[in-house]
Amino acid sequence: MEKMLYSISTMVNRCFLYILLSVSSLGMAQTNTPTIPLEEVITVLETQFDVKVSYAVNDVKDIFIEKPDPSLTLQETITYLNSKTLLNFKLLDDRYITVSVIDKQINICGYVISLENATPLFGATIAVNNTYTGAIANTEGLFKLENISANSVLTISFLGFETKQVDAKQLFSPDSTCKRILLGEVRETLNRVLITKFLTTGLQKLIDGSTVLNTEAFGILPGLIEPDILQSIQALPGVESVDESIANINVRGGTNDQNLVLWDGIKMYHSGHFFGLISAYNPYLTDKVIVTKNGTSTQYSDGVSSTINIFTKDKINSKINGGTGLNLISTDAFLEVPITKNVAFHISGRRSFTDVFSTPTYDNYFNRSFQDSEINTPSDNNANAETSSDFMFYDYTAKLLVDLNDNHSFRANLIGITNNLDYAESFTTSENTTESKTSNLSQTNLGYGLQWNGQWTDNFSTQLTGYYSKYNVDATDYRVETDQRLTQSNEVLDTGIKINSTLTLDPNLNVLSGYQLNETGILNETTVSSPEYELTKKDVLINHALFSEVEYRKNKTYFRAGVRVNYFQKFDKLLIEPRLNIRQKLSNRLALKLEGEFKNQSATQKVDFQEDFLGVENRRWVLADNGSIPIATSKQGSFGVEFNQNNLNIEVTSFYKLVDGITASNQGFYNNFQYVNASGSYTAKGIEFLANKTADVYSTWLSYTYSTNDYEFETFTPSKFPNNVDIRHSLSLAFNYDLLDDLQVSLGGIWRTGKPYTKPVEGNETVQNGNSIFVNYDTPNSERLDEFLRLDASVNYSFAFSEAIKASLRAGVINLTDRKNNINRYYEVNPNNSNEAIEINNTSLGLTPNFSLRINF
Repeated sequence: MEKMLYSISTMVNRCFLYILLSVSSLGMAQTNTPTIPLEEVITVLETQFDVKVSYAVNDVKDIFIEKPDPSLTLQETITYLNSKTLLNFKLLDDRYITVSVIDKQINICGYVISLENATPLFGATIAVNNTYTGAIANTEGLFKLENISANSVLTISFLGFETKQVDAKQLFSPDSTCKRILLGEVRETLNRVLITKFLTTGLQKLIDGSTVLNTEAFGILPGLIEPDILQSIQALPGVESVDESIANINVRGGTNDQNLVLWDGIKMYHSGHFFGLISAYNPYLTDKVIVTKNGTSTQYSDGVSSTINIFTKDKINSKINGGTGLNLISTDAFLEVPITKNVAFHISGRRSFTDVFSTPTYDNYFNRSFQDSEINTPSDNNANAETSSDFMFYDYTAKLLVDLNDNHSFRANLIGITNNLDYAESFTTSENTTESKTSNLSQTNLGYGLQWNGQWTDNFSTQLTGYYSKYNVDATDYRVETDQRLTQSNEVLDTGIKINSTLTLDPNLNVLSGYQLNETGILNETTVSSPEYELTKKDVLINHALFSEVEYRKNKTYFRAGVRVNYFQKFDKLLIEPRLNIRQKLSNRLALKLEGEFKNQSATQKVDFQEDFLGVENRRWVLADNGSIPIATSKQGSFGVEFNQNNLNIEVTSFYKLVDGITASNQGFYNNFQYVNASGSYTAKGIEFLANKTADVYSTWLSYTYSTNDYEFETFTPSKFPNNVDIRHSLSLAFNYDLLDDLQVSLGGIWRTGKPYTKPVEGNETVQNGNSIFVNYDTPNSERLDEFLRLDASVNYSFAFSEAIKASLRAGVINLTDRKNNINRYYEVNPNNSNEAIEINNTSLGLTPNFSLRINF
C-alpha cells in the first residue's frame, strides 16, 4: 500500500516540479560573508577617518555586520551603517559622529517552526500588534513583512501551539537572513493539527480526523463569495446535499436532522436563510468550525450522523476591530469592542434587502426555494391570479467576554435567526367575483448561552456551560371569501447545562469527565377558524448523561476512548454509548486510523407534504415517545489509511453505519408508504477517497465517495429498498490558484449519480381509497434521476485603502454552464383526469452569479 501511494505521490510531484522548486527557493539563499562586531567597525572607522564616535555600549553590543568596504568615503560609510543597523549614525562635523537609537521602518522575515519536531508551521499567523498589518507563513513556515516599525511587537500564533510575542528588531538582519521562531505545542491539547492547509487556506485537519474551518484565514472555494460555513463543509468527502441545500446536509447517508449543530455550545434547530440556500451563521465573528463524522468525543451526543461545532472569537483585543460587507442579497456588519483590558463586547448583524429591491441572484434563489409551493402555484391554477410576495431574513449575534483573572473567564452569548415571508394572492373567478388570500410564514431560532472557564491548577480545569434555545415556525393562511384562517405552529424549547472537567495526568495523557442535563419540549399545533378545529400535541423529555474519556498522544500514537451513559427519565431508559478514536503512524508518510461510536437522538424531524406550511417549510420537529417515535440510535465504525508527503495528502476511508429507530414519517417518502406509520432502520456503507495537493500559490483536490444506503422496514413490502439519499457515486474536483498576492481564482465541479425515486404503476397510475384518490406507486425507489453535474467558479481581489482599512472584492458563479439538474421527482393525481398521475420535477439553481464587497478595519 505504501509503495503504491508513494508512486502516486511521485507522479503528482513531478507534475508540479517547477512550481515546487520555485517556492522552495524562496528565502533560502543566505550569505556566507563573515560578520564582525559593530564595536570593531566603529574602532576601524575612527582610525581610518580620524573621527570620534560617541555611543552607548549597550546600544551596539551584540550587533554583528559585514565590514564596510575600505574604499568608501566617510559619508558613504555612515550611510552603509545606517542601512545595516537599527541605529542612527549622524555626522555632527568633520570630527564628531553620534550614534542613537531611533524608530526606523524595516523589512523583516522569519521561519515559524515547531519546537518539538522542527517542521514548518504552514498557515501560522503573524500579526503586528496595534496595527492591521500581518502575514501568513507559507509551506516552509516563511513569512515576510515590509516597512514596519522597528519598535513593533509581533504576535505569532498557530492552532494547537503556544502564542509568542516577538520584538520586530529581534528579527531584523542586515543581510536579510530569515531567523527561526520556535513555537511549542500546547501541552493540554493532545488533539492537534495534523494538516495545516486542507483543501484551501483556513481549512485544517486535526489528528482525530475532525476538520477545522478557520474563517478568518479562510481562502476561496468555487462558487462562494464568502466563507459560508455550511456550504464549505460540503467540500469534504462523505458530506453533500442531494438538493444543494444547507438545510439538508447529508453526512454518510444521513438526513439533515441527524446533524448536531452547536453555536458556542447552544444547540441550534435551524441553520439556513432562504429556506436552506444560505448559511444562517455569520462567519466574520466565527473563530473556527469543527466537523466530526465519527469517533466523536463523549461530551457530545444527539446527532447520529455528525457534529458541527461552531466557535466564535474568544480573544479580547486591545483596539476596536470591525467590518462590513455587501452582496447581491444582503448586507452585514460586525464589531469587536474592547471595553476595558479584561472586558470586551462582540456584535454582528446581517439583513437581506430583498424586500426593498430584487436582483438576478435573488430571483434565482426565490424561484429555487419556492418552486414547489403555493407561492409559485396560485390557487385553482388560475393563470390570471395577481400575486405579491415579500421575503426577508436577518440574523444577529452578541457576545460579552470577561476575563476575571488569568485563570477564570466568563462568556455570555446571544444568537437570533429569522426568515419571514408575506404572500398575497387575488384573482377573478368564473362568476366574475374577486377572491383573495393572504398568508405569512415566519421561522426563527433564538439562543442564549453562558460559559465559565476555570483553571484551578496547572493540571486541572473545568468548564460550566448553560444554554436556552427556542425554535419557531409559524404559518398563517387566510382566505377572505370564506373568512377561514388556518394556522400551523411548530415550537421547540431546549434548555441544557453541562459541566466538564479535564485532568492532565502527564503531558501526554488527559482525562475528561462531565455531566449534562437537557430538557426538551416540542409543540405541534394546527387550528382552523371555520369550522372550528384544533389539534395540539406537546411533549417534554428530560435526559441525564454522564461521560468520561481518556485521551493519549505520544510519538506516533493518538488514542481517545470513552463512554457516555444516557438516562431518559420519562421512559426509565438507559443507553450506554462507547466511543473510540485511534490513529497510528507507521512511518513518516503512512498512518492508519480507526474510529467508532454509538450515539442516540431523541428529537427528529417529521416531513409533511406540500400543503404544510404553505408548501415551503415541510418539516416539523417531533420528540421521541418510546412508541411510534422511538429514540434513534446509531452504530458506526470506520477504518482508513492516510498518506502525507510534500504537502500531498491522500486518504482512503471505509465506513459502516447503522441507524435504527427512524420512522417513515421523517423520511419524506413519495411512494405507497407516504402516509404509513412505521419504524425501521437504514444501513450506509462505503469508501471515501481524497487526494489533496497544496502549495503556496495553489491547492487542488479530488474527492470521491462510493456508498450504498438501504432502508429496512419489517412491516413494508418490500422490506428493503434504497434510501431516499442513496447516492452511489459522488465526485468533486477543484483547483485554487493565486495569480498574484492579492488575486486568487477558484474553479471546481461536482458530479454524482441521481437520487432514487418511485414511479407510478404503468397503466394503473392511481387508486381510490374511499372518497380519496392516490397515486398508485410501483416498487419504492426503483428508479433514479439523471446524474447531477455542476461547475462553479470564484475570483477574489484584495486591496487596501490604508494600513488600517483593508478591502476585498469577490465574484462567484454557481452552475457556470446553466445545466438543468433535476434534484427531486414525485407524482400527483392529475386534477383534470383522476386516472392519471402528473410528474413534478424540482430543479437545481440555474446560472447564478453573485458579487460581494467587504471592508475591514
